[in-house]
Amino acid sequence: MTFEQVTHAGTPLAIIVTNSFAKPGVHFFTPDAFSQQLAYMRHPAGAIILPHVHNPVLREVFNTQEVLFLKRGRLRVDFYDEDRSYLESRILEAGDVILLASGGHGFEALEEIEMVEVKQGPYAGEADKTRFAGITAADAVVKPIE
Repeated sequence: MTFEQVTHAGTPLAIIVTNSFAKPGVHFFTPDAFSQQLAYMRHPAGAIILPHVHNPVLREVFNTQEVLFLKRGRLRVDFYDEDRSYLESRILEAGDVILLASGGHGFEALEEIEMVEVKQGPYAGEADKTRFAGITAADAVVKPIE
C-alpha cells in the first residue's frame, strides 16, 4: 500500500501511487487547492455510486499539473526545482500513477513504455512549457518510493 509525496523545500513536486496501493473506500492524495485532483477508489461488488452531473464552476488555473498512468514498462522520473536544478529521481513500474504538481521534470524510458497522460486544457502549444537540458542516466540519484 504505497504512495509518496515528493517535496522540495516544503513544496509538493509530485504524488506517486504505486500499483500495490490497495485500501477500501475513497482516498484523495491531493489537497483541495490542487487544480488536478488524484484519488484512489476501491468498492466491493454491488456498491452504488450515485449518478451525478458536475456543476459549472469557474476555476482559474495558472500552472499545469499532469497525471501519468504507466500501463507498461519502467520509467525514470527526474525532478527539478523551479530554477531547473536537478533534485532526485524515482523509478515507476507498470501500473504506477504519478501526479506532477510543480517544479520541472524529465523522463527516461528504461524499457519500452506505454502511458496515458491527463492534464488541464486547452493546450497552449510551445507557450505551455520551457524545455531545458536535463541530466544523464549516470547523474541520476534514484531514491526508492517510500
